[in-house]
Amino acid sequence: TGTSPAERASAAARYDAWYHTPRGVWIGEREYALLSDALRARGGESVLDVGCGTGHFTRLFAARARVHVAGIDPDLDWLRFGQAHARVDEAYVAGRSERLPFPDRAFDCAIAVTSLCFVRDQEAALREIVRVTRRRLALGLLNRRSLLYLQKGRGGGVGAYRGASWHTPAEARALLDRMPVQRLALRSAIFLPGGGALARAIESCLPARALLGAFLLVAADIAA
Repeated sequence: TGTSPAERASAAARYDAWYHTPRGVWIGEREYALLSDALRARGGESVLDVGCGTGHFTRLFAARARVHVAGIDPDLDWLRFGQAHARVDEAYVAGRSERLPFPDRAFDCAIAVTSLCFVRDQEAALREIVRVTRRRLALGLLNRRSLLYLQKGRGGGVGAYRGASWHTPAEARALLDRMPVQRLALRSAIFLPGGGALARAIESCLPARALLGAFLLVAADIAA
């Protein structure tokens, strides 16, 4: 990439620091609440965080849901950040979603928080996630039926959204319809992505079943 190890480490730190800004805290908490409610992980279970990045959601699930979480990501610098900030019940592994280095049904649950939006072969990644999961999965996708798409996603995307895939609710459902899963559920959050007072007021009024939020969640049970 032409950047030094120090520059790459700094980039990982800057990315993770965004979750500690007022807007980042609000968005991260809304997304975690939706993921946690949908996943219904039980204390002591194992959870795989696919495309964990710097481990923000890995840490949240380990600390709050009291589960054992493994985060996997191909970016070694971001994994180093996650490992350096790990607490209890976290592990970090290098690897790609299209070929997960775990045996079948290795984890009770799995999450992927917008990471699939940057994977070229999403179907292969989903098959791998389903293969290594015993009970339930929850995926966070970018919603093409959202204000954020109009602001950041059109024409190939801008900034952190450049090159990302955006899904409509119907497309999100179709991704999982081809997998051995059942009891599919869709929810959304972050209706106004600015994070100001109006955004928070609207967020508190609109139900998660209104599939117009930027964060589109798809959850399902693994078929027996």
